[in-house]
Amino acid sequence: MTRVPRWLLRHRVTIEPYLGSSAYGKRYGPAVADVPALVAETVKPLRNRDGREVISTAQIIAEPNLDCPAESRITLPDGRTTTAISVAHHTAPGLPVPQCTEVMAE
Repeated sequence: MTRVPRWLLRHRVTIEPYLGSSAYGKRYGPAVADVPALVAETVKPLRNRDGREVISTAQIIAEPNLDCPAESRITLPDGRTTTAISVAHHTAPGLPVPQCTEVMAE
């Protein structure tokens, strides 16, 4: 199975993986800087994990092994900090299309 070609991932983002909540609020793992990605800042309506309709303002395509659970904090190339709404791992066994991870962010 092929992976999304790294030369297509022209942007760099920073990801702080969501670890869950505690008595003091949301907890995040250590920031992973300089993650190769392709960022499209487009507005799209979608549903979050609770089924509520929300608006995504950034779509991020990255390598298939990306560790970015929903609610992770993401710093985009322009410096804006956003939150992951949904994460999809795209695979197509037996087909000549690349594997990738798609993150929809607020």
